[in-house]
Amino acid sequence: MTPTSPRHFHFNGSLTGPWRVTRQVALRGDPLPAAPCLVVGTADQRPGVWHLQGITSNERYVTRAERTELVARQEGLGRVASTRAALIPIRKTAAWWALTQDERRDVLEGQSRHIAIGLRYLPAIARRLHHCRDLGPDEPFDFLTWFEYGPDDEPAFDDLLAALRASPEWTYVDREVDLRLAR
Repeated sequence: MTPTSPRHFHFNGSLTGPWRVTRQVALRGDPLPAAPCLVVGTADQRPGVWHLQGITSNERYVTRAERTELVARQEGLGRVASTRAALIPIRKTAAWWALTQDERRDVLEGQSRHIAIGLRYLPAIARRLHHCRDLGPDEPFDFLTWFEYGPDDEPAFDDLLAALRASPEWTYVDREVDLRLAR
């Protein structure tokens, strides 16, 4: 994958940038080094305080009906009113990756209702999932989830995260960092 691929995203903790870090909490596992700003884009902006990367890919755990509903309800990123964002890097346990695709789907939606929970918060909260595991074994996270929303939707975003983190799926998370941002 070339550095200019429209599917390859770079997240650089930096000293300057369009997104100001307002809060950073390591919920499980090691934190990221503190950085005052974040730069997000398809070009690698290193050096910085830290660098994460991921690629967008096909949806791996949704049914056709779920995908149709997600596409119909979700609005795009970059909305003028979305002056708040969150980057949530997550690494799942070896036990998660030992499950087959259908077993992971069962945990994700059958037991945890991950997609159904997310649908309740659309279109106010927009999101894009980036896969890191596909880039190689040296990536510190499996997924980077990018969310954007307006200031008035921050309580709803907190509710969304609380519901997801209370689900059986989150027993398979061994590293999670929650970065909150303002533009």
